[in-house]
Amino acid sequence: MASQEIETLSSALARLPGLGPRSARRAVLWLVKNRDKALPQLQDALAAVRETLVECPVCGNVDTQAPCGICADPRRDAKAICVVEDVSDLWALDRARLFTGTYHVLGGKLSALDGVRPEDLAIDTLMARVEAGGVDEIVLAMNATLEGQTTAHYLAERLEDFPVRVTQLAHGLPVGGELDYLDEGTLAQALRARRPV
Repeated sequence: MASQEIETLSSALARLPGLGPRSARRAVLWLVKNRDKALPQLQDALAAVRETLVECPVCGNVDTQAPCGICADPRRDAKAICVVEDVSDLWALDRARLFTGTYHVLGGKLSALDGVRPEDLAIDTLMARVEAGGVDEIVLAMNATLEGQTTAHYLAERLEDFPVRVTQLAHGLPVGGELDYLDEGTLAQALRARRPV
């Protein structure tokens, strides 16, 4: 049996995405074994994040400055906005370094089952950015789920009145994927989106 403090730390770590109770206990044991060096570094890093982290008022990204580093970067193409569901999606896309425009984080996706309505998402701030002008393209980078595609369809309808090109990420076969292991929905989408060679 571990002390109450260690159990509390394990429980707190187990609530993090990707960590279950067993992984959290292993992390706590490692921290305990390396407590002289690891715990002060972790404590300082957590305190710094708590004190300096802010949400970007322009795009909704999380950074230590407002506007965030992406919105403040003059090398970014402000004429293209990539709309994503969450900050983790933004980070994943930006890590690939393939999109040179700016981003907009909705803060979720439309879901009737979960009670998420358009007014619960950062859709009005996106519309305000488009209304302000200077935007040529909106890239809808929603996840390939029913809710993600519903959100993309809703946004496409809302953007019809603006002189912007609305595009969506391609869906279908993953690189390195084998047909035998793909689900019917992925195969159907790949067939519908086929193009000439």
